[in-house]
Amino acid sequence: MKRTKRVKTPEQVREEFRRIGKPFAEWAREHGYKPNLVIEVLRGRILANHGKSHEIAVLLGLKAGEIQARRAA
Repeated sequence: MKRTKRVKTPEQVREEFRRIGKPFAEWAREHGYKPNLVIEVLRGRILANHGKSHEIAVLLGLKAGEIQARRAA
């Protein structure tokens, strides 16, 4: 049986980052994303339905989903 990961609210994600003292910009760079994109996803200004915004939302726990391997161009 597959266990589903619990989805977090944006405030819960912010609180986790405050608790560990890590800026979103640092997390973004560590994961290869632009800091502004991470902030926009967290604020809900980007729907995060596909592409990098989807990946960010899944990694942060804001939505349930899968991340497929990126294809080389």
